[in-house]
Amino acid sequence: MTLDSLKPGQTARIVAVAWDVLAPDEGKRLRALGFDEGAEVGVSYRGVFAGSDPLAITIGRMTVALRRVHAAAMAVEQL
Repeated sequence: MTLDSLKPGQTARIVAVAWDVLAPDEGKRLRALGFDEGAEVGVSYRGVFAGSDPLAITIGRMTVALRRVHAAAMAVEQL
């Protein structure tokens, strides 16, 4: 299961990130925000445009707007 497949209100733990599918600068920014293996995340909201982009992802006490392509690179296990 990937992060982009979670529904609003669901929470999960990131188990793997396919860093090779992301541009190096994008990966660096995501790591700086805490998106890495072991982080607990939740989907707060899905956008209404073009395939539900962007996603509002809660990580820690932050809510971050994340493109669906970035969320698809993160494998998660539902909590």
